Amino acid sequence: MPQALLIECNDQIGLVHQITGVLYRHGVNIISNQEFVDHQRQRFFMRTEYQGTLDQSIALAELQTLLPSNANIRFARAYTPRILILATKEHHCLGDLLIRHAFAELKAEILGVIANHEQLGQLVQRFDLPFHYLSHRSYTREAHEQALLEVIHAAQPDYLVLAKYMRVLSPQFVAQFPQRIINIHHSFLPAFVGANPYRQAFERGVKIIGATAHFVTDELDQGPIIAQQVMPIDHSHSVDELIQAGREIEKHVLAKALDLVLSERVFLSGNRTVIFD
Repeated sequence: MPQALLIECNDQIGLVHQITGVLYRHGVNIISNQEFVDHQRQRFFMRTEYQGTLDQSIALAELQTLLPSNANIRFARAYTPRILILATKEHHCLGDLLIRHAFAELKAEILGVIANHEQLGQLVQRFDLPFHYLSHRSYTREAHEQALLEVIHAAQPDYLVLAKYMRVLSPQFVAQFPQRIINIHHSFLPAFVGANPYRQAFERGVKIIGATAHFVTDELDQGPIIAQQVMPIDHSHSVDELIQAGREIEKHVLAKALDLVLSERVFLSGNRTVIFD
């Protein structure tokens, strides 16, 4: 089974040679190597897959002596990541993830679903997964987020997935899960931020619609983009037809983004992503 070495550091001459040299000296076989330099930030990114037996602690110590002092060096996780899904009323993204999970296609363990409406409870229960109904109407915003946190901390997920979760999370909440909240936005960002993007698109007479999966940050729909997809439309499409077409795009984009993140193929460079697909 291939394993992966992930590195981010300041750029300098000879990095690829130094890194692959360590793996060579430890007797493992490199089967895939991808690297990228962000010239604006002078940052180097590398993802290397290898086969063979490697004492990771010894290799890590050797790499730390060779690479710049601020290098972020790690090996890909050796366990199945755990995710908790947040949803509201729409079923398409959630249903797609539940089916992928049921057929072991998700590369993650779904721990359960939290929703602020009851409608999706029966769907989730068909897959024998916990469903937590936390109505936002029963709490202040702060109390509602505290109730969310109690469920989340008890589950201890690696990632939170917002599968059409139609609530804006506070900066205080987001700060507890840096680079660990993934959202699907029903628009090709940065266009049509916020609510009713398909109505906005219809009124503007756009010729393409799309969807965007991104990491959640303090700024609404402004986090680093992981995956996007578009499809052509024309004047004959109604708002309802745009919404239905958009739902198909949304679930595919969210699944693609999760595959990339769960496979540890996504690096952050400022507010941009570096993706080794």
